[in-house]
Amino acid sequence: MKKRHFGCLKHNNQIIMTRSEQLSAFGALLDVLDELREKCPWDHKQTNESLRPNTIEETFELSDALIKDDVHNICKELGDVLLHVCFYSKIASEQGRFDIGDVCERLRKKLIFRHPHIYGDEVAQSAADVSQLWERVKQKEKDGNKTVLSGVPDALPSIIKAYRIQDKARNVGFDWTRREDVWDKVHEEVDELRHELEREDIEHSTNEFGDFLFSLINASRLYGINPDNALERTNRKFIRRFTYLETKVREQGRALQDMTLAEMDVLWNEAKAKESAGC
Repeated sequence: MKKRHFGCLKHNNQIIMTRSEQLSAFGALLDVLDELREKCPWDHKQTNESLRPNTIEETFELSDALIKDDVHNICKELGDVLLHVCFYSKIASEQGRFDIGDVCERLRKKLIFRHPHIYGDEVAQSAADVSQLWERVKQKEKDGNKTVLSGVPDALPSIIKAYRIQDKARNVGFDWTRREDVWDKVHEEVDELRHELEREDIEHSTNEFGDFLFSLINASRLYGINPDNALERTNRKFIRRFTYLETKVREQGRALQDMTLAEMDVLWNEAKAKESAGC
């Protein structure tokens, strides 16, 4: 039998792995991790604490690949994140706490419990119905959330955290009846912010700036826009345009510090025009 190549990138005429092949590949991965844990000095000495910073880095690298829709790197970075899941499970198994099988089984049971509209008698006709049902079910779990917002991790980045807070509140009915009404709140918050900025009160200005951002994130949510994705698009757009500006200035044998704002604006607008033209 011809040996099959297990690669991330598959052409349309290639067949996705069968379930049996997927399980075999996963088992082979666990075998390699067992051997590395035993024989490799670096792998042998790793702990939960030492791995955690790497896990954070790998998660951000996966996020970057997802934003770029880079199929090759999505596959690669998913592998790196999976390695960490398996590694933490391996460490726990050595301590007699749990193993990767327990992780999979607990997840399987949780998915079944949280989908009573599939595995039970509940009815959910839309994604919104499922989201509301999800929040109710999570609070019924043995180790589930005790309050609606307790499931929002403290360590989440602020923009994502605000979005998740608002989304969870929506799932229990705490939301605008008409999404257009959110703009009154946005305008109210920006007026309060301007008032505090004019007073040069840093403490109150900081509070009001937070309220203003929170209201903008609420607006993005109501209109189906992910604010973190939107801001990241703008970050990348700014980097592209500023890099173009910087490159052009260097080609002229000058430094940015020697340019006037008007001169930089000319190159900035040139970068925008090239982007609009698809160059």
